[in-house]
Amino acid sequence: MRIVFKILVVEDDTNTLKLMCAVLKQQGFIPLQADDGYKALEILDNEHVDLVIVDMMLPGMSGLELTVKIREAWTQLPLLMVTAKHEMRDKHEGFLAGIDDYMVKPADEQEMVLRIRALLRRSQIAAEQKIVIGSVTLNYNSYSVLGHGQTILLPQKEFQLLFKLMSYPDTIFTRIQLLDEIWGMDADASDHTLNVHISRLRDKFYNWEEFEIVTIRGLGYKGIKKV
Repeated sequence: MRIVFKILVVEDDTNTLKLMCAVLKQQGFIPLQADDGYKALEILDNEHVDLVIVDMMLPGMSGLELTVKIREAWTQLPLLMVTAKHEMRDKHEGFLAGIDDYMVKPADEQEMVLRIRALLRRSQIAAEQKIVIGSVTLNYNSYSVLGHGQTILLPQKEFQLLFKLMSYPDTIFTRIQLLDEIWGMDADASDHTLNVHISRLRDKFYNWEEFEIVTIRGLGYKGIKKV
């Protein structure tokens, strides 16, 4: 299963914001948009975000101020600053505030994507592939769930389904989305296949208070973290 990363773009120039989000979407990322620091923090409070691209010059709250606030609350979140400022002291200020990388506008699209992928690797989001929910850990490398004094090994598809739902808690995934992402072109996969896998997961974790899989009638499913 291909893990899809959410990237928050904080940029007050509408055209630049649209262009960057279009490039990210084309490259297989899920772009989120904010045109100022306050909206960015609101998104971070309510969404799982894997990386932030931030402009240095923002209205109300500067990119440097936003970076400091992000670093205080999300210490491991990769930050890429993209700005028209190109003096060495500007770069120094950015790195001192907490950014991980720096690009000068106009940013080359291919280079931006390469830097994003490098930051994701460096932060080990792509490498570790773990989700921690309270005292429970989902380990993608071994398809295992650790918690309650035990290690439960899941079949590949069951684990991938659980991992997908818990990667984006409170996000509704349609049946078609889940079948496409987990089973791909498997001609044998159907709604019944998905239902069986969901039922098996619920049976295995029915008394675990840390998380739950909820049915959204007429749409699909969502994962809920309770701790």
